[in-house]
Amino acid sequence: MQLEASMIQLNQNVPTREQAIRMAGKLLVDAGCVAPAYVDAMIERNNDVSTYMGNFIAIPHGTDEAKHYIKKTGISMVQIPMGVDFSAADDQEQLVTVVFGIAGKGNEHLQLLSQIALFCSDVSNVAKLADASTPEQVIALLQEIGD
Repeated sequence: MQLEASMIQLNQNVPTREQAIRMAGKLLVDAGCVAPAYVDAMIERNNDVSTYMGNFIAIPHGTDEAKHYIKKTGISMVQIPMGVDFSAADDQEQLVTVVFGIAGKGNEHLQLLSQIALFCSDVSNVAKLADASTPEQVIALLQEIGD
């Protein structure tokens, strides 16, 4: 998995989960990974089934119907130190400090999802991501996902 410094935004203050997803999606669009319509599919997927994964992370990705908007596999990350609530109206608060946007050609998104979820199942890894102060620190932390 290749995470580029240009696909990481640190110290963001985002008031809503939709804005957080749009921010992660825009990074994918700007990197040439997806067409802009994929971002709407990321919102749609999260509205259908929450992309909150626990341990202060969310991994928004598009619906199956939006796969044709994916140009190449990519991953983006938005760090939100103050957190953003990913809960639905009737859920308890689901605070997210790290949002990973993913797009995978074919079934590559399944591998990305499982690798990120495994890494982030250790809350200390999430804390390190949330505390990172440079994109290079984030990349170094996430290098072990692909290894």
